[in-house]
Amino acid sequence: MTMHDLVRAVARRLSTKQRPTAEVIHMALAEITDALMQGERVNLGSFGTFRVKVRAARLARNPRTGAAIPIPARKVVSFRPGKELTKRVDTPPR
Repeated sequence: MTMHDLVRAVARRLSTKQRPTAEVIHMALAEITDALMQGERVNLGSFGTFRVKVRAARLARNPRTGAAIPIPARKVVSFRPGKELTKRVDTPPR
C-alpha cells in the first residue's frame, strides 16, 4: 500500500475529499516523526509502538579485501507491533 492508496482508502471510509484527508495523514506522520526525533516513544494503542534505539559503533569487514571498516553509532527506528495487530495479521482471511 502506498501513501496515495492510504489517502484514498481513508477518504472513502470518511466520505471526504482526498486533499484534506492527505493533509491530516501528513500532519499525523509529522507529529510521530517529531516525537521520535526528540527521543520519545510513540504508542499507538493496539497497533504498536515506535521507539528510537541506538546501535553501537562496531567494526565491519570489507568482504573483498578483508580490511576492517569502522561503522559509527547511529539511531534507528524500531517498531513493536501490538497484540491486536499481531493477532489480526496472523488470522487467515475470511
